[in-house]
Amino acid sequence: MKIRIMTIEDYDQVYHLWKTIHGFGIRSIDDSREGVERFLKRNPTTSVVAEEDGKIVGCILCGHDGRRGCFYHVCVEEAYRKHGIGRQMVAASMRALQSEGINKVSLIAFTQNDIGNAFWNRIGWTKREDLNYYDFTLNEENITVFIE
Repeated sequence: MKIRIMTIEDYDQVYHLWKTIHGFGIRSIDDSREGVERFLKRNPTTSVVAEEDGKIVGCILCGHDGRRGCFYHVCVEEAYRKHGIGRQMVAASMRALQSEGINKVSLIAFTQNDIGNAFWNRIGWTKREDLNYYDFTLNEENITVFIE
């Protein structure tokens, strides 16, 4: 298993992986090839993939704004879970953030994502109970589709 920096050349395999993850939310604009390419250009060293024999089996989109890092779209193909791949990808992205002077990283996990929430708890992340999360849609055409 190889954990390496994600490039736009990985997009087709990564997008295919996303479409296999139950409950995964894919946005029509942000998660398009152009949207991911824009994200990777802004954050060229922090997103990673897990690759086994040329096949991408895991991914983290990770970026930062100069102050705090954020994980997006963390996933591992179901058949490859429980082998430490998620932990390795998280560690690689966190090292990349630290090398850029970032001292804190956050993520959003859907409340019904039992597998993901258990993973974050298991590896020592803290669920915040002291704040509310808000967002505002700037482009109504950026539709989210959930994978069933």
